Amino acid sequence: MRHLHVDVVVIGGGPVGENVADRAVQGGLETVIVEQDLVGGECSYWACMPSKALLRPGQALRAAQAVPGAAEAVTGTLNVPEVLRRRDAFAHNWSDTGQVRWLQGAGIGLVRGRGRISGEREVTVTADGEAVVISARHAIAIATGSIASMPDIPGLSAARPWTSREATSTHSIPASLAIIGGGVIATEIATAYSSLGADVTIIARGNLLESLEPFVGDRVAESLRSSGVRVQTGTGTIRLDRTADGVVIETTRGTVTAAEVLIATGRAPATHDLGLETVGLSPGHWLATDDTLRVPGYDWLYAVGDVNGRALLTHQGKYQARAAGDVIAARAKGLLISDTAWGTHVATADHVAVPQVVFTDPEIAAVGLTADQARAAGMEIRVLDYNLGFVAGASLSRDDYNGTARMIVDTKHNVVVGATFVGPDVAELLHAATTAIVAQVPIDRLWHVVPAYPTISEIWLRLLEQYGRPAARSVASREEMTHA
Repeated sequence: MRHLHVDVVVIGGGPVGENVADRAVQGGLETVIVEQDLVGGECSYWACMPSKALLRPGQALRAAQAVPGAAEAVTGTLNVPEVLRRRDAFAHNWSDTGQVRWLQGAGIGLVRGRGRISGEREVTVTADGEAVVISARHAIAIATGSIASMPDIPGLSAARPWTSREATSTHSIPASLAIIGGGVIATEIATAYSSLGADVTIIARGNLLESLEPFVGDRVAESLRSSGVRVQTGTGTIRLDRTADGVVIETTRGTVTAAEVLIATGRAPATHDLGLETVGLSPGHWLATDDTLRVPGYDWLYAVGDVNGRALLTHQGKYQARAAGDVIAARAKGLLISDTAWGTHVATADHVAVPQVVFTDPEIAAVGLTADQARAAGMEIRVLDYNLGFVAGASLSRDDYNGTARMIVDTKHNVVVGATFVGPDVAELLHAATTAIVAQVPIDRLWHVVPAYPTISEIWLRLLEQYGRPAARSVASREEMTHA
């Protein structure tokens, strides 16, 4: 048995773990990552990158078909083998050689194997029957992410369902695919597989994309149906049976048969086999943290990314990781900690400004609060909606552009607290909305942020015009009072 002594141990070598380690090393701490699978994690090989590589060809084809002149030049359908070949390239053919090379260049150590906490500030790593015990002088950061959640449905295990991993790494597209679930993974995979020629059915217990504004799910359902996807909302799944011909799914609305079935009903924390019980924590649960990503009651233990359940998005996990790596280094060196809201060492944005893009057709981009969430928080708000098709930049991009923009304004403080965009190519609108929310830019000042013409960003001007200039309203009110 080997023994190592380092400053920081990071369990999990995905994008989150890599960022924690990188910031800790930049802060002068000797750091190792423990990884049992591929360095680069879920996002690189089974989630963000391969899924978007599967989605992009269909998006490009639909964009060309929506522009006369280009549409006439597009006479075929997607070349599925080429789509899969390009997907393989983005997943680096499931080799982490490049990622390991980056770790070496960044000065980050790597120990391969299953890492389990075996005591305070101690991790035991096992691989091929051998064990390495690593003692951390300062901190252990858990960045093991999340796994697909498996609902309790009779026959599920025997039906050998796909998770998102199988859906994004398959080397052949099945003739038909049933998807159980109505969230981001379900709708994105339905979009991709439909464009690749599969006969797709979505079985959702509620409506689609329920965490977003209600009109979002309605628009995506309408679009999926128009592309041939059968969308069954408000439908429960009773039982699954694997047969020689595929999977038979009994639902509350009848029977669905498909070659394969994908379970996309949510995510669960990857904490079931980390040795948490050795330090008094419960395996299989999300690890709650403070805003510096430290687990309360453990001055040496941090939980970063999906594993803490704060915001299950790669970019948000990397944001947390930068804060965590920096604060671990600062605490180790006895430096001043900036842990008030929006400070250097906290992940304040997790609470109020989490940006998200759903790469369906139409595309969805959202950040901040929905109207219902803002009202539930006790805010006085105005909800502003505008047809994106009326914006010159949008209508120029394709004929019959169909989209909606929604802005939520806190009228008491005169700032934007939420924004949702639905339509082709709206992802690039999101960062401006995120900036406005995080910086709490007053509406009066946003009037001076001039969008270039003709671009889709002109939607900001149209929303502001609908809201009205606050200063102008104040002057009008004073004049009214004078005349009265």
